[in-house]
Amino acid sequence: MSAKDIYDTAPLGSIIRYSNGEPRPPERFTRKVKAWENENGTGRLVECSPGRDGATYRTPATFTLHVGTYGSGGTIILVVRRVYMVESQLQFEVIERPAAGMVRILTKIGDHEELQHLAEDMPAAELWRARHGYPGARCETVEDPDLVDRAAVGRAAA
Repeated sequence: MSAKDIYDTAPLGSIIRYSNGEPRPPERFTRKVKAWENENGTGRLVECSPGRDGATYRTPATFTLHVGTYGSGGTIILVVRRVYMVESQLQFEVIERPAAGMVRILTKIGDHEELQHLAEDMPAAELWRARHGYPGARCETVEDPDLVDRAAVGRAAA
């Protein structure tokens, strides 16, 4: 799939694989392996941001993948996210979609929403919200089927 396809149809909370199409180099080539890992991996779709047209600039639509959270002893030290423009040349694939009945915890950022957490059910979502205290966060139960069409939303807004 293209980056545009991911932006248009993948629901928040999906696990996305991204790839440049090249095979992984042998482990003895450590620099090549690091460069390959930079363009090949997986992440959870946490945000889709529409493009903007200004008087003197144009910003394409983007989506953000949460790649990992690193820390020690319950303290988060580093959150790794990757932002991709819909014009990216990488190839993408939806590996896993959120199951029906799961609950997304979303916060509003400007004209779009960001996924903060994906819980198994509503009691788990309420517990997470109480522990983490995101003001203004809302819970959304994943429906069956969980279809998204951001392209139609963009056309309606234009």
